[in-house]
Amino acid sequence: MIDIINVSKAYRKNSNVVENINIRINDGEIFGFIGPNGAGKTTTIKMITGILDIDEGDILIDNKSIKKQPVQAKKGFGFVPDDPNFFLKLTGIEYLNFIADIYEVSEKTRIERIEKITKEFEIYASLEDKIESYSHGMRQKIIICGVLLHNPQNWILDEPLTGLDPKSSFKLKNMMKEHTKNGKCVFFSTHVLEVAERLCDRIGIINKGKIIFVGTYEEMKKRFGAGTLEEIFIQITEI
Repeated sequence: MIDIINVSKAYRKNSNVVENINIRINDGEIFGFIGPNGAGKTTTIKMITGILDIDEGDILIDNKSIKKQPVQAKKGFGFVPDDPNFFLKLTGIEYLNFIADIYEVSEKTRIERIEKITKEFEIYASLEDKIESYSHGMRQKIIICGVLLHNPQNWILDEPLTGLDPKSSFKLKNMMKEHTKNGKCVFFSTHVLEVAERLCDRIGIINKGKIIFVGTYEEMKKRFGAGTLEEIFIQITEI
C-alpha cells in the first residue's frame, strides 16, 4: 500500500510542480497514473521512490515514511524507471547479483529466481554480456528482472512497457495482474491510455500539478460522460 498525503513540491519559490496531492494506492490493485507532459507525474514518482525530497506532506510505503524511514520504506518496493540506461558497465548477471545483495536475497533463492525470470523474458543467454551492449528493450527487461528478483510488496513502474516486444509486454501485464491477485500493489505510469483503460483497477489523473480525478474507469464515465479513456482524458485535461 502506498499513501501520498498532502504532498507538494516546488522547484522555485511560489511555483509548485506538485500541489497538495492525496492518493491511496491499495493492496490488490493496479493503479494507473496518467497526465500530460509536464503535469507532475515524474516528480511525484521521484518523491515516492525517495529520489526527490518532499517539500510538504509525506509518503508512506506500507506505513513506513519515505522521509523518516527511507531505508525501511525502500525495501518495500521495486522501481522500474522510464530510462533503463544505467549500470551499463556491469554484465546482466553482475547487475542482478548487485540487486540481490542490496535486498539480501539468499544465494539459493537468487539462483532460482534469476534463471526463471530471465528465461521468461528471454535474456538468460545474454547475462554474461555488458548491459551497454543490450538493446533498449533488453535493458528494460534486465531492470524489470531486478525488480522481480526480490519480490517486493509494491511495484512502482514508470512507462515499463516502452521498448518491450509484444510477447514481453504481454507477459509483464499478466505478471502485474498476478501480483495484485496475491494482495500486492502496482503503481503504473503510462502514456498508452488504451493499456491503462484495459489493465488498471483505478486511475489517477494529474494535470498542472494537481490531481483532477481518482477512481475507476466506470466512475470516470459517469462523471464526465461516455467515451474512451483517451477521449475523456483529452476533455478534462484541456479544461
